[in-house]
Amino acid sequence: MKTPALLLTVLAGVVLAGCANNAAPTRVEPTYQEAASSQFIQTSRDAVAKLTTGFDMNALGAGPVLVATVVNVNDLSRAAPLGRTLSEQYATSMAASGFNVKEIKLRGDVFVREGQGELLLSREIKDIARNHNASLVLVGTYSAAANYTYVSLKLVRTEDSRIVRGYDYALPNDRDVQRLLAVPR
Repeated sequence: MKTPALLLTVLAGVVLAGCANNAAPTRVEPTYQEAASSQFIQTSRDAVAKLTTGFDMNALGAGPVLVATVVNVNDLSRAAPLGRTLSEQYATSMAASGFNVKEIKLRGDVFVREGQGELLLSREIKDIARNHNASLVLVGTYSAAANYTYVSLKLVRTEDSRIVRGYDYALPNDRDVQRLLAVPR
């Protein structure tokens, strides 16, 4: 009978020792290598590549492309950091792919609201594009759901507002996306 009691005592000690080591996990900081291989950035690059693969810019004229702030489909008047971040990444990726992308934030005559970025609504596209001699505008919306945030991109011809290309994709609602979806007050 002493063996089972001894075994139970040892087992209880092991269990209690295991519980004592269950302190709050230490947060591991991301590395530069992880940042360099960010799936968030790569997803934006892939979206632009899929949107523009085989696209003949010369067929639409030589004017520049403007990139509008990607906005929440349920609140077009407000852009969270996610929309502004995506727009910046799309512009960078398009420029790296050889598109003539015009940085519209550098001009004083662009419709910009504090905290919202460059919002190009349908009634404004033609005027802004004309002022910048743009042939195309990249516009987009996002919609956050339970597990994913759905993004829709469109290349719109400025002369007649015709959608010449479109691409839809989803982002997982991980910690980074959730933080970028928060609209600052």
